[in-house]
Amino acid sequence: MRKHLLLTLLILAWGAMLSLQGQNRMQPDFRSPFDFPLLLSANFGELRPNHFHNGLDIKTGGVTGKPIYSVAEGYVSRVMVLHGGYGQALFVTHPNGFTSVYGHVVSFAPKIQEYVRKYQYEHETFVCDIRIEPDVLPIEKGEMIALSGNEGSSAGPHLHLELRRNDNGDYVDPMPYFRKYLKDDRPPVASLIGLYPVKGRGVVDGSSRRKLVGAGNLKQRFTAWGEIYTGIAAKDYMSGTSNFYGVHSVTLYVDSVQVFRSVTDEVSANENRMINSFIDYGEYAKTRRLVMRSYKAPGNSLRLLETDDARGIVTIDEERDYHFRYVLEDNFGNKRSYRFTVSGKRQDIPAYEPQAKWVLHWNQTNVVQEPGMNLIVPKAMVYEDTELDTRVVSDSGNISFDYVLDAGPAPLHGFCPLEIGVRRLPVADTTKYYIEQRVGKWKASVGGTYANGWVKATVRTLGTFSVQIDTVAPRITPLGRGTWRTNRNIRFRVSDAQTGIASYNVYVDGEFVLFGLKKGILVIQDPERIKKGVAHRLEVIVKDGCGNEAREEYEF
Repeated sequence: MRKHLLLTLLILAWGAMLSLQGQNRMQPDFRSPFDFPLLLSANFGELRPNHFHNGLDIKTGGVTGKPIYSVAEGYVSRVMVLHGGYGQALFVTHPNGFTSVYGHVVSFAPKIQEYVRKYQYEHETFVCDIRIEPDVLPIEKGEMIALSGNEGSSAGPHLHLELRRNDNGDYVDPMPYFRKYLKDDRPPVASLIGLYPVKGRGVVDGSSRRKLVGAGNLKQRFTAWGEIYTGIAAKDYMSGTSNFYGVHSVTLYVDSVQVFRSVTDEVSANENRMINSFIDYGEYAKTRRLVMRSYKAPGNSLRLLETDDARGIVTIDEERDYHFRYVLEDNFGNKRSYRFTVSGKRQDIPAYEPQAKWVLHWNQTNVVQEPGMNLIVPKAMVYEDTELDTRVVSDSGNISFDYVLDAGPAPLHGFCPLEIGVRRLPVADTTKYYIEQRVGKWKASVGGTYANGWVKATVRTLGTFSVQIDTVAPRITPLGRGTWRTNRNIRFRVSDAQTGIASYNVYVDGEFVLFGLKKGILVIQDPERIKKGVAHRLEVIVKDGCGNEAREEYEF
């Protein structure tokens, strides 16, 4: 008997060890990217305009230049240098199935910087996206690979750290792998609850309008009849910092039955913009408040949303109390619940009839036409059937009519082809024609190409569109020219009022010299290439979106 018991214990121990080894294989061991304690300014899945935040933003004490270390062994597989977005970013591919991405860095480690500079000078470009073979730049775990910065679309010094799956490129929440370097004992906090009647199929408190209620006022009772869904605005917090973050998990129960759950642990690039269907987009457009809807629109394929066949819709068809309970949870298991009651009360449900001229159907291609304008909205470019009003504003002096395309707060998922007819050609050079978009006082070029009397472009937001002409070259203004001879910090302000800066090059004594562009300022990247004590001739060439070129020469 003792032998059998000992054998059983040995088998169980061996099984536990194999299980632990399997877990270790499934759970890669990443080191910290820094050699100091970590604090976050943003987490994975935080709600952002048109996308989820796809990584962790790690604070660097308000300064740049902190050494960044590779979180695991691998090789540099990609380097991006952009004016916006990541600014400068490094991709390290690991044999454990992930690629780590380090964004907004101010510079790369010497061997990487040398490789990137060589490419930039050979191609005479600052902006680049370089794919690198595995044997070119191998990296050890803990090797210094870059210095932290504030480059690109960054509001302050920090490191943006991502993990991407090697097999499909999905963004993966890094928190489970770096949780051991962080501390958090604070649960998420809700600010308001939303109740939404489905158009023509439900009412809340006798109305077809949504109802938003502060999270501190949930003891009141609400009445409803027919089909409704709910939403919640909430933020998470962490120990040791005043920043707020996205909520990792939101679960809704009605009468103890789960009807909705969202878990922000993985998202693809194509899913990112579907955030506009997850949130109450109309509320965000008006107030910038982010209400997460516990509802999955028929054209929304976000995998992080879990619902049954009703897509989060709750049918109130009995005159009784329906008990709603939200559970919010962060990555560290901190939870908070919010409860409220909806009383079923038989009420009239007003019929819904579309009032707009067009209805964009989410599951088919839509062709919208007005005299001199064609807009194609392909299948899956709207998340549910959407009303669209169109209006033509004519002026005999304009190059084209103005076309008002108004879908209210409804977003588009991707780019849709738009073409506008040109009524007259005051300029013979057709490369100078472009489509302008206006929303209120804001206006911008969406580009466009002229062909056979039409200017064609693609758009992914709606507004008022017309054809315009850009024949004015960009402006170039030297900054601090009197100090160039002493500190070689050569800078220029460049601007274009219509189609924006499309390209630029700077040459010193006929040789290309690398300049970067940030917030409209061209800044020299390699001042040591300018020899001291000798005269130089500098030439700046800047082009806009319609090919208008500005060219200035300076001697110093």
